[in-house]
Amino acid sequence: MKVLTHADFCRVYTHDPAAAPGRIEAILEAIKTDFPWQEGGYPAGLDDLTAVHTDSHINRVSRQGLFNIAALAAGTAIEAATIGLAEPCFGLIRPPGHHASADSAWGFCYFNNMAIALEHLRRNHQIETAYVLDFDMHYGDGTVSILKDRGYAAIHNPSADDRLSYMHQVQDHLASAKADVFGISAGFDNHMQDWGGLLRTEDYRTLGSMLGETCSRLGAGCFALLEGGYNQQVLGLNVLAFLQGLSGL
Repeated sequence: MKVLTHADFCRVYTHDPAAAPGRIEAILEAIKTDFPWQEGGYPAGLDDLTAVHTDSHINRVSRQGLFNIAALAAGTAIEAATIGLAEPCFGLIRPPGHHASADSAWGFCYFNNMAIALEHLRRNHQIETAYVLDFDMHYGDGTVSILKDRGYAAIHNPSADDRLSYMHQVQDHLASAKADVFGISAGFDNHMQDWGGLLRTEDYRTLGSMLGETCSRLGAGCFALLEGGYNQQVLGLNVLAFLQGLSGL
């Protein structure tokens, strides 16, 4: 299993929790033994960005001085998705993306990395169908807004008041899922020691296992992109657990 990141993702590009210093480094430290990372890193081209976002939105991100880092995250997401067609791949990227719609963004997001990556695969005739599992604690409204009417992507944002119901809900959805590629918006802020206060570290390992088994059964591709997760004391351990599950460790 490959992990893609870039040194620039360690840079503090703005003052929000997703860009906090040490956040990416905490993950790299936790996963370095089991999952040595590779440097990804080419920015998404304008053709990929305009396939998802309006010119006015792209210009707005540029005026904020955030175009370069946001385009780098989107480009690394494309690379992770392409690798994911052959083997599972994790894009350790920031800024996150699932709150970015075609012409707006909020929640520390600028470009929708997941939608850009899936649209790249579809436009290049590498997939016909996709399934998005977004287990961030926040509803991925931007991903739904962009993809819901394009007809090729099923999207699941699980939600439950207790962790067992949450896990059963994911399991039930995956049991009937069919797609050429599974894209995971991997937010870890629903952990019991993070903002959501719901899931345990071992639950992320189980989520990874369920996804890995589903993709193996279907012969589907699989890639994941970092979204939320803000408690650096547990973030790396949660990512490690998820990657171990996804890779079958």
